[in-house]
Amino acid sequence: MVIEKANDSSRGDVPSVPWWRDFRSHMPVCQRWIYFDHAAVSPLPDVSRDAIVRWAHQAAEMGDVVWKQWAGILEQLRASAAQFLGASPREIALVRNTSHGISIVAEGFPWRAGDNVVIPADEFPANQYPWLALRERGVEVRRVPPREGRVRIEDLLAACDSRTRILSVSWVSYHLGWRHNPGDLAEIAHRVGAYFFLDAIQGLGVFPIDVRDAGIDFLAADGHKWLLGPEGAGILFVREPLWEILRPTSLGWNSVEHPFDFDRIEFRLKPSAARYEGGSANMVGFIGLHSSLQLLQTYGVEGLQNRVLDLTDYLVERLAKFGLSVASDRTTRDHASGIVAVDWPTDSLGTIHKKLLERGVVVSARSGRLRLSPHAYNDLSDVDTLVDSLAEILRSQ
Repeated sequence: MVIEKANDSSRGDVPSVPWWRDFRSHMPVCQRWIYFDHAAVSPLPDVSRDAIVRWAHQAAEMGDVVWKQWAGILEQLRASAAQFLGASPREIALVRNTSHGISIVAEGFPWRAGDNVVIPADEFPANQYPWLALRERGVEVRRVPPREGRVRIEDLLAACDSRTRILSVSWVSYHLGWRHNPGDLAEIAHRVGAYFFLDAIQGLGVFPIDVRDAGIDFLAADGHKWLLGPEGAGILFVREPLWEILRPTSLGWNSVEHPFDFDRIEFRLKPSAARYEGGSANMVGFIGLHSSLQLLQTYGVEGLQNRVLDLTDYLVERLAKFGLSVASDRTTRDHASGIVAVDWPTDSLGTIHKKLLERGVVVSARSGRLRLSPHAYNDLSDVDTLVDSLAEILRSQ
């Protein structure tokens, strides 16, 4: 597989440089590390670092003199996030993280005793605890167990009934990397009259999505994984008709139509998802995230998707040559993702992680396996170094 040439399309402003090499030039992490841990916390691009440093200088030297400029960048971020999702900026709320976005929906939804919510049993905790807390309000939480490493569409459907109000599923499994078709999941929810919530954190940024076409009602994602943003700055999508049924649970001065008329106390919520944001925003985090989204949009999500899938296909091929077993289902690219989980023949994952760090390679251990997650700026030499390092460690055991 020769993916370097297959994906050698160039950007118009730098015609001599393949786009992924240009992307790589914006990632300072490459100067020191071979980074395969984007499913955990991604390193920042230089443009995002620079935006954050610029904000820090402005905050230190000017105080709130440039506050309106910062607020304008947040509105640009809202528009960029909407573009990523095929949504309207009015449907985007800027939130702290995925957990925060899920909690806004879980706590604000008009539940009735006897209602139920359906989730996979192997979801990341962010998509479990906000729903499990609803048990105190008489809501049943139906946790569907996986089969052969992933939750099945038919099992989710079987768990839904006329009292199911929300089906909430991760786009991409955080431990094995199975990527669902969001439209299939939404169809299940809508078939029984329920709403569909997508936890998009492990796919947003490198896989295309259109919330309209897919029929998604709610979506949340923090920016610190595939979007390459700082931690603590994420987005929540709420489909426009649902603002009237989803009660804001954390209200503040910035929730109303007239946020800067401080002497006017009149309870008129913003006619947008911004009503869920409450008070003052994480300016520095959202400014950094805005620069990250701008960079990704330069290359286009289709190209990012193909690059990530090509790299992980090559990674799987290299691992197989050394006899290492890949637990992730890679039988079809429609369900493959940027996450490759590897069964390690010993139980010393902590030691392996440390030895890889000593070799300048960053990975994660999740659910008793090594989890490898490259981004589109990684190259074949990164993959070769990772696999050669694993082979060397394995031979030494």
